[in-house]
Amino acid sequence: MPITTLDSQSALIVIDLQRGILALDTCHPVAPVVDNIAKLISAFRRAHLPVVLVNVAGTPSGRNDQKAVTTKRPTDWSQLADELDVKASDHLVTKKSWGAFTQTDLQQYLKLNGISQVVIVGIATSLGVESTARQAWELGYNVCLPTDAMTDLNIAAHHHCLQWIFPKIAETGSTQALLSLLT
Repeated sequence: MPITTLDSQSALIVIDLQRGILALDTCHPVAPVVDNIAKLISAFRRAHLPVVLVNVAGTPSGRNDQKAVTTKRPTDWSQLADELDVKASDHLVTKKSWGAFTQTDLQQYLKLNGISQVVIVGIATSLGVESTARQAWELGYNVCLPTDAMTDLNIAAHHHCLQWIFPKIAETGSTQALLSLLT
């Protein structure tokens, strides 16, 4: 479903745009994705709509059968990208799993601010973006996904999300289509 509506009570959620993730080998060049996200951040701020910046640090507690990271990550791995130009008004969320709602204050923050719609962007499409979008949809939010403001580590996984998952839970389209609704 194309992007047709932006609720007056919308929030932008930026997933894992941090130094360590931006250094990974993605299936699309990162610069245009970051540029589109920066445009959305600026537009949301101008419209006085909430901007939520999410990073990932660590893994969930408890049993985890995935192969453990054996190399030490740089100390700035979880640091948000400079291009985000973090402001005091931004809400910061640090997660330890794929989805931004799990064991964080994101749901409480959105409810407190009367948010009815979330726009989700970031890296990686099939991990943090998809998990957060699914959680938002399950919680009853209207979900919007500008697909040129995200990328993945695997092109097949990226396309699977865009073709099979996202159309069932969200409106999808371009950054420009969404920006036109903010003016």
